[in-house]
Amino acid sequence: MPQPTGTTHRPAQRGLILDFAGVLTTDPRPVHRAWCEAEGLEPEAWRATLNDNPEGRRLYVALEIGQIDQAAWNEGTAALLGPHVEPTNLMGRAWSGVPAAQRMIALARAARAAGYRLALLSNSFGMDPFNPYEHSGIWDLFDVHVISEVVGLAKPDPAIYQLVLDRLDLPGSACVFVDDHPVNLPPAEALGITTVLAQDEAAAVAELEGMLGVNAVLRV
Repeated sequence: MPQPTGTTHRPAQRGLILDFAGVLTTDPRPVHRAWCEAEGLEPEAWRATLNDNPEGRRLYVALEIGQIDQAAWNEGTAALLGPHVEPTNLMGRAWSGVPAAQRMIALARAARAAGYRLALLSNSFGMDPFNPYEHSGIWDLFDVHVISEVVGLAKPDPAIYQLVLDRLDLPGSACVFVDDHPVNLPPAEALGITTVLAQDEAAAVAELEGMLGVNAVLRV
């Protein structure tokens, strides 16, 4: 049946969900290695303390879900790194040199301009005294922010993905999710969300351009 005169067809609303570290930033590992060397530590000390040291891992998981704040994490983790490591703004000192991923940010801007609703889904590493989202200048890009320490959930808990969909007011089938850790993708896929593994910025942006029908244009 023909549509009544004067009506227009509106495309279905769609959503783009982006992780932060490693997606909206470049790979932080080279910066962390350089920071460790500047602090008189072994190059892999940051990674090893946060991932391999049981107490370091416990502290980081507690930070992610808001059981401790960044200041408490700074104190505990500095002690694990070494007695000479100053705890004041430890997270900020290690992270402030990590560049924003400008091509991915341009992709996000293009998607938003094309009508996509944007959600930031991040496993937090604290927001005070160092706020990585404001530091990178990406906070205002997003319609929805789901930060693990604020909501008390962290990826890959399936509940955090459902929370993002609820806040976007969209079904999973209408959304694309980008993350740099393979373990974080299956729970999203179980909700019908299309996923993109971002392990190379240029390749991920190119894939998303084709998928979303937009062009990422870097600002001069």
